[in-house]
Amino acid sequence: MRKNSTKLIFLAVLAIICILLYGFYDIKGGFDYAFPRRMIRVTAMVVTAIAIAYSTVVFQTITHNRILTPSMMGLDSMYEVVQTLIYFFAGSMSVWVLNKYLNFGAAIFAMVLFALILYRFLFRADKHPIYLLLLIGMIIGTLLGSLVTFLQVLIDPVEYLSLQNRLFATFSNVKADLLYISIGILLIAFIYGYRIMGKLDVMSLGRENAMNLGVNYDRMVMKILILSSVLIATSTALVGPITFFGLIVANLSYQYLVTYKHSILILGASLIAIIALVGGQFLVEHIFELRTTLSVIINFIGGIYFIYLLLKESRAAG
Repeated sequence: MRKNSTKLIFLAVLAIICILLYGFYDIKGGFDYAFPRRMIRVTAMVVTAIAIAYSTVVFQTITHNRILTPSMMGLDSMYEVVQTLIYFFAGSMSVWVLNKYLNFGAAIFAMVLFALILYRFLFRADKHPIYLLLLIGMIIGTLLGSLVTFLQVLIDPVEYLSLQNRLFATFSNVKADLLYISIGILLIAFIYGYRIMGKLDVMSLGRENAMNLGVNYDRMVMKILILSSVLIATSTALVGPITFFGLIVANLSYQYLVTYKHSILILGASLIAIIALVGGQFLVEHIFELRTTLSVIINFIGGIYFIYLLLKESRAAG
């Protein structure tokens, strides 16, 4: 326990250094103008990092698989569908696009509703195993992706470019007006998550063991899926989809912090995510001079890491 505490302190110090570097390094022009805008970006990155890390760790607990992430449920695809439908039927100058709160609410509502309908239906019907649930989610995600591609071909080219800006994660142009709502959602999720932290530790033992220890397993799985969906929907609506980010930070936390306690794993994954986002954005802006985007780098590294984990699992199984 003491060793993990030292590791968490080290991660916290690194995270603070990254935040200070991003906030104060090479401020050009007026400090009163630049610094608050940098802090808005940092706050958005911290909220996004914690939301993705938290949702991925709890999601992998109920699936008992460290390769699967909430993105494989089709949530990212659902976000793309909502934005594409808005642009296709209403246009880029509609109130659903210009009003950030309305767009934010529509995206979160649709993504959570999608998760509720899919999972509630499946869990009520014959207690389908979680892997079947995931398989159906992946199939639906593929179908939604095909629908998005079809509609985007029909959209006016100018509006298509505007739509693409929403479908790629960006930290340089954060929706600052939505930060307060996102922070509120995150706090509510944390309060609920803190109350079930002990049950998460028990659920990591497996379905039978958890039920023998008095946990209503199926009900808890449903609640955690909803919680994970809300967090992913919030982070996606705030900055855009980041496919492999949760996979990276969750698995690094498992390897760095050898423990079963979710309070430690979630905190470790959140700190790693903050370091990756804030430190990565600092490198993109000041080292690479915005020649690339952080989401491209994350997806590139995450894709390689995903292949590595698949090969590792196959070797272990063999």
